[in-house]
Amino acid sequence: MPNITLITGDEVNLPFFDLKQQISRMQDEINRAIGGVLERGIFILGAEGGAFEREFAAYCGAAEAVGVASGTDALHLTLRALGIGTGDEVITVTHTAVASVAAIEMAGARPALVDIDPLRYTLDPHQLGAALTPRTRAVLPVHLYGCPANLEPILSFAHQHGLRVIEDCAQAHGARYQGKPVGSWGVAAAFSFYPTKNLGAFGDGGAVTTNNPELAERVRLLRRHGWQERYISQVKGVNSCLDELQAAILRVKLQYLDEWNARRRELANLYSALLANRGVILPHQPDDCSHVFHQYVIRHPQRDRLRASLKSQGIETLVHYPVPVHLQPAYRNLGYETGSLPESEAAARQVLSLPLYPEMTEADIQHISQAVCLFLDKSSF
Repeated sequence: MPNITLITGDEVNLPFFDLKQQISRMQDEINRAIGGVLERGIFILGAEGGAFEREFAAYCGAAEAVGVASGTDALHLTLRALGIGTGDEVITVTHTAVASVAAIEMAGARPALVDIDPLRYTLDPHQLGAALTPRTRAVLPVHLYGCPANLEPILSFAHQHGLRVIEDCAQAHGARYQGKPVGSWGVAAAFSFYPTKNLGAFGDGGAVTTNNPELAERVRLLRRHGWQERYISQVKGVNSCLDELQAAILRVKLQYLDEWNARRRELANLYSALLANRGVILPHQPDDCSHVFHQYVIRHPQRDRLRASLKSQGIETLVHYPVPVHLQPAYRNLGYETGSLPESEAAARQVLSLPLYPEMTEADIQHISQAVCLFLDKSSF
């Protein structure tokens, strides 16, 4: 392990995420953006929203982007716009934020849950065949932790069986697979702008990206009560718009996203250098993709003891995610038994997310790594 400076636990209190540091850097730009919205007096579906949609679509290498109220809505409205609903099935993973599965049920479809590739923590393409039924309409791979799913075999399987691929990009803003941005591979993709995301708003928000203009128009129709003209609903829609204040803030922050992602990779690589060969499983960085480290996730069989040790030293950690969706009380009705998706269940018992955000310093990473290694050294006896 490289030499590091000894820092006592009482001297540092490290939160899992600190938005205040990010905001202070761009406070003047944010204030101007918000002031412009207040001056114009248009707060829903105005110029800022339209400009952000164009800029975000270009950033993702997609023809269209449609702003909505959340990442969950982005998935839900995409499914509805594709005509996926009651009686249909959508294949996705169980090791994910529950929103991925909830959105499928919101559309009226049934989630068909499969296991993960234990290296990427994303959908294992080898599991798709066993999950396929005559009712399967789509595959929803989740680019978890900022690592793109292995899209090539997923897309090949989908093409072979006439299925749509909808990317869940909620944790992967700016990630690339085979040199091409996520959000531009499937028929559509869903992004979240929850405040802690790599690109986060000052509230909730989301977007659908697609290269299909007709699909984009259907999402636009659905996001505002199915209106083509005001107060006349052509279809049964919802109220799910990305408001002007959030769009203006996101336009400012989008300019920094590549810089922030590069910094995340630098800090992640430092973590990996300091924790190499210490008895924890480190994040995998596949050769075919550019990881953006929404989370830096390690893995250890004594995860809970390690987490408690870090907490005692003022280091906040989180678990993404402690219980696979198929074992959560609300989703037991899907019919999956304990042990049926073993890789996901094992990951849920062992994964631990360490603090990682662009404003952290090398000294922060050193301190956290040292605390992890101290626990590992003690637990090895």
